Order: sequence, then structure tokens, then C-alpha cells
Amino acid sequence: MIRRQNQIVVLLMLLCVIGGGVHAVQAQFAQADRDSINRYSYLDFQEMKKSLSIEIENRPGPSGDPLAANAANTDESNVRSYSLPNPLMFSDGKKVTNQKDWWAKRRSEIVNDFESEVYGRLPETLPKVNWVVKSVKDTIVGSFPVQEKTMLGIVDNSAFPEIKVEIELVVGTPKEATGPVPVVMEFGFINWPFGKRAPEPNYFMSAYEPLWKQQLLSQGWGYAILVPSSIQADHGAGLKSGIIGLVNKGAARAPEEWGVLRAWAWGASRALDYFEKDADVDQKKIAIEGTSRYGKAALVTMAFDARISLGFIGSSGEGGASIMRRNFGEQVENLASSSEYHWFCGNFIKYASSLTIDDLPVDAHELITLCAPRPVFISAGSHFIEGQWVDAKGMFLAGVHAQPVYQLLGAKGLGTNDFPVLGFPLINGEIAFRQHAGGHSTGPNWSTWIAWAHRYWDK
Repeated sequence: MIRRQNQIVVLLMLLCVIGGGVHAVQAQFAQADRDSINRYSYLDFQEMKKSLSIEIENRPGPSGDPLAANAANTDESNVRSYSLPNPLMFSDGKKVTNQKDWWAKRRSEIVNDFESEVYGRLPETLPKVNWVVKSVKDTIVGSFPVQEKTMLGIVDNSAFPEIKVEIELVVGTPKEATGPVPVVMEFGFINWPFGKRAPEPNYFMSAYEPLWKQQLLSQGWGYAILVPSSIQADHGAGLKSGIIGLVNKGAARAPEEWGVLRAWAWGASRALDYFEKDADVDQKKIAIEGTSRYGKAALVTMAFDARISLGFIGSSGEGGASIMRRNFGEQVENLASSSEYHWFCGNFIKYASSLTIDDLPVDAHELITLCAPRPVFISAGSHFIEGQWVDAKGMFLAGVHAQPVYQLLGAKGLGTNDFPVLGFPLINGEIAFRQHAGGHSTGPNWSTWIAWAHRYWDK
């Protein structure tokens, strides 16, 4: 008996050693994969700089580590003076005085600047997307019966068969619904943690928030999850594949061509095309939600597609809802580095090398104005838990400076210029803001957002 137990112990020890070895090998392969991605991203980054005739080194961005020698500024007293572009002033210096001026000309000027210098232009010709139903199942989320459809958006690659793109989308609606329902579409993950996809650092706090679907279903609303990586990879090494690579037939981008954020937003727009044909979805009541880089993508989606009814923009920071001219937290030098440049068009690299952020013709408040007068909720986490990298106050200030356009269009802004205390909701207008007490997640703000959304979806 003792001999038998010893054999079992030895076997278990052997399995542990083997298992540890397997994990070690997997970690080595993962590191090698990351090293390869970083290397090819850097090569593409340098290729873009060469096409821009930029020969100088980029200015280095600050560190997100508060203990680092080059730590990002998190002290309001050290924020420099800056001047923001005026969204209600034409490029020739004349003032916008009425709604017609905004819709007829000024808005398109801002769109042009964002497309040319920040997020990039869509190609003139884009392939069609054919949505197919992969599966339909009845399931339970919490205590709510749901019909969940798994969809694939098959992108026509007949012009370049070497690259295949299939957009992954899951749509869940209340099983007992008697008609079309409002839907919140999240940029997120479908298979993690048991499938092939892994989240970005810290994203698990929002991507696997267990209650957001239940909270929506409790209101009789539905949910959707769109997988960004099925549209375009989240690194520069992937720019010659995905939808960007497919359209370019495997070639490198030109400086004004779209980056990954715009590509993800394009994919979200194709999901909206599908919703227009789904009898379970109220196409006039579709919201977009995302956190961190996906918060940036959610805001870009809403800015460029008027079919989005409401926005829930979580901790989007620099390159999203935060004022880029503020030297607080992440900076343009971080965004335009070889690790993040792929989110933007090539021209954006100029603002961390040959030009400065003050040369940029637009800023985050004007991205929010492109959503006007549609309601946008800006969400941030606690500076104690989430940290200061995403600059909660900078996102609030972008909402403040977007107010004049909302007011011109007959909508309400935040109603104050004073940064609110932690947890206090500013939800009386079409621009809303709340800094919750949690971390890098929209999770603690879902109930506040839902109550705010009822003001618009109950009409």
C-alpha cells in the first residue's frame, strides 16, 4: 500500500514537472512571438517614417511607472498652459454662428483634420461584408433567458485571396422579447479565457465583468460583443494583413491611410449594417461601449457613424477622450511610438518628431463634437486604483470644451466646468461624466449609464 502511494506521489511530481515544463515552453514561445511582433512593428514604423521623410528620432514618451525616472506627470500644478483649437471657428478664422454653418461646413473641416492627421482616411473602395449565422442557441445569463447568435462577417477577398478576414460578432437578446430591443455593442472578447484570445493587460477587469449583460437584460435590452482582433491585429506587424492589408493587397500604408482604431470602427459599422436586417434589434437604439484602447475605438466609431445612438466611453485616455495637449499621464510621444503608432495614420507620427502636439489642428474635445448632438457618457476609474495614465480630468475637460457645439445644436453639456469629486455623476445633459471608485473598467458605471440611457431610449 505504501509502495503504491509512493508511486502515485512520484507520478504526480512527474506530472507537475512536465506541466511546468510545458508552461515554460509555452511562455518561451509567447515571448518569441512578442519579440517577433515588436521587431516587425518597428520595421514598419521606420518604413512609415521614411515615407514621411522624418530622419530624426522620435521624442520618447513618459513612463507609466510612477517610480520611474521619466514618470509621466500626475501633478496638476505642473500642467502647462495650452491653447485648444476652437470647434466653432472655421479654418479661415470666421466664427460659426448657427447650426447650418456647423452641418454644412465646419463639421466636415474637423472630420478632414482627424482623417488626415490622426485616425486616417478610409480607402475609396472597400470590400463588401456578408454576414452569416454560425450558430443560434438558447442560453441563460444570470437568471435571464437569452437567444444568442454567433455571427461571422465574411469579407470579400476576391481582389486579394491571400488575406482572409472574418469579423466575429455575438448578439444576445431577451428570449421573451416580443419585438426589436435596444442593444449595447461592446468591443471585447468572445472566447477568453478558455479560447484562443487573451486580453490586453488589465482588460480582464472590464472584459469579464460578469454583470453587464445581466444589467442590460434586466431592462429588456440586448448585448453584442464585437471582436476587434478579427478585424485588424493590434500591432504594427499586422498592418499588412487584416482588413487594412486586404485592401492594400499586402502592401504598406500611405501616410494618410487608416490606422487600427479606424479599422475597428469600420468593423463596428459593418455590424450596424447587420443590425439593420436583424428583426430582434431596434436599429435606432444601438449604443457602443469599450474600455481603454477599445474606449478609443468606441468614440471613433460614434464620431464617424451617425447610426450610433448612445456612447459609453470607458477610460479611453490619450488618443480617445482625453485632451492631448495636457502634459498629464500618457502623451502623444507614447501614442506615436513604435508600440502604438499603428492605432493612427502615419501622419500622426510627425507630432512626436518633426512637429509637436501644439501643431495638431484638432484635439479630443473636437472628436466628441463629431458625436453631437447624440449623447456621450465619459467614464473613468479612480486615480487611486486605475492610476493617472488615462487622465480622468483631461477626459472631463474634453467634455467641457465640447459643450459649445452641443449647445449650438440644442443639446445640453456637462453643466459645469468644475471637475467633480470621485463618484459624483454628471448626468443631466447629453454629455455625461462619472469617475467611479474602481479600476480600469466601465463595470462600476454600468448602472449609472443605464439609468442615464433610459432618458433617451424610453422616448
